[in-house]
Amino acid sequence: MILAAILLCSALGAQSPPTPPAPIVRRPPAFPERPPADPAVVERGKALYGVHCAFCHGVDARGGSGGINLIRASMVLNDKNGELIGQAVREGRTGMPKFDLSDAQLSDMAAFIHSFKVGGYDVSRMTPTTIVTGDAKLGAAYFQKTCSGCHTVAAGGNNSLQGIATRITDPKMLQQTWLMPGSGGRGGAASRTTPVTVTVTENGKSYNGRLVRIDDFVVSLAEADGYQRSFARNGDIPKVELHDPLAGHRKLIPTYQDEDIHNLTAYLVTVK
Repeated sequence: MILAAILLCSALGAQSPPTPPAPIVRRPPAFPERPPADPAVVERGKALYGVHCAFCHGVDARGGSGGINLIRASMVLNDKNGELIGQAVREGRTGMPKFDLSDAQLSDMAAFIHSFKVGGYDVSRMTPTTIVTGDAKLGAAYFQKTCSGCHTVAAGGNNSLQGIATRITDPKMLQQTWLMPGSGGRGGAASRTTPVTVTVTENGKSYNGRLVRIDDFVVSLAEADGYQRSFARNGDIPKVELHDPLAGHRKLIPTYQDEDIHNLTAYLVTVK
């Protein structure tokens, strides 16, 4: 018995001690958080962003109808105090109009955009409140003043909006439909929008079709049968005429105020 106990103790003593767990390595975040900005500056930037950017890039800057996700955009990540964001805003981008904002306004808006954490969806997301927060009566007045030249809410006629709230039941999607029509968005809205067409007149002959490309050097169009034509441009030669069915909407974009957007949306959700 004594010999067995000695042998057991000897065997237990010969076992190697348990391996300690590997130390946890705390890696620094890929994009360290920026020092918090003055809350008053962020609030001013939030108001500007809501008017000029939210309809495309989303209220949480994660992208919306046609606008990119700003949180991980290289331009935003490399921006310090609005110098890169401001350049894009002032010059515009493909599908994005120019906005005439002061240096101070651009700095405030950049501070708001930079207030979002760069991380996963739940970290960086700001859950928006309902967008139906405006005054429907004021929205009706705004519609009459700004939109009735092209649209009506009565039955029949061109560009009638009667029943729009029945066809588009999501208020956010409804807002995007009138605010930035043709921007693409989620669900392929652009494919249901009449495209920009162009007429090119060269040597007395006119060519018509869907606009494919245009810049200072070339214009390309696709004819009804799908055949594409390209024309070299030299100033005003050949003659180029663009036909944009959404030109009126695009001209209005820089004029919208935050209250206009909310009021008109509150009105349109009642048009059933």
